[in-house]
Amino acid sequence: MVPAMTRPVTTLLALLLAACGPAGNDPGPGGVTVDEAKALDEAAAMLDERRLPDEALAEQPAAAEETPAE
Repeated sequence: MVPAMTRPVTTLLALLLAACGPAGNDPGPGGVTVDEAKALDEAAAMLDERRLPDEALAEQPAAAEETPAE
């Protein structure tokens, strides 16, 4: 009976270990931790969503130069 229980337990352990991912403080890409890399990716996505409208990038008329008071 022991061998009959060994196979399901071994399979369960293998599945549990396979589900493990990197911890948040494990080294990630570019010398930052996994959590820091995720935060940087989220910040970049937020900045990408905040694009200026096309009208804001159009050329603005030159302001009249002020002459210095003497």
